[in-house]
Amino acid sequence: MLIGTILQGKGTGVATVPPDATVTELLATLARLNIGAVVVSDDGATIDGIVSERDVVRRLHESGASVLDRTVSTIMTADVRTCSPDANVEELRRTMTNHRVRHVPVVKDGRLVGIVSIGDVVKSAIEELETEKQALVGYLHG
Repeated sequence: MLIGTILQGKGTGVATVPPDATVTELLATLARLNIGAVVVSDDGATIDGIVSERDVVRRLHESGASVLDRTVSTIMTADVRTCSPDANVEELRRTMTNHRVRHVPVVKDGRLVGIVSIGDVVKSAIEELETEKQALVGYLHG
């Protein structure tokens, strides 16, 4: 299965925040949208970084509540792993597991076109297994 297939099912909307947003504003976005990460982008199309709940928790532990007034650019991950809509889901699953990444922006022609989470990848694997199971049961029952 390709990443583009996942995006067809879940949509291509991506939550973004500008690099100069405060961590408090970031947290409001995460809570409002009930998501775990956002792409940091000035224009909504190019990627400056990514920031997750995990990033916030780690910085809170290191710096205390003062981190809430800092800008997102000071806590984001700037070296973002991305994939294309034509990428294979199984390859992305391995990459996400090996690099302990939970959210991967999808980029086509240098522009942000979606985002996939580890949950999306697991869901697609379960759907593929269910399809295979049904095919095997159908074959056995002829």
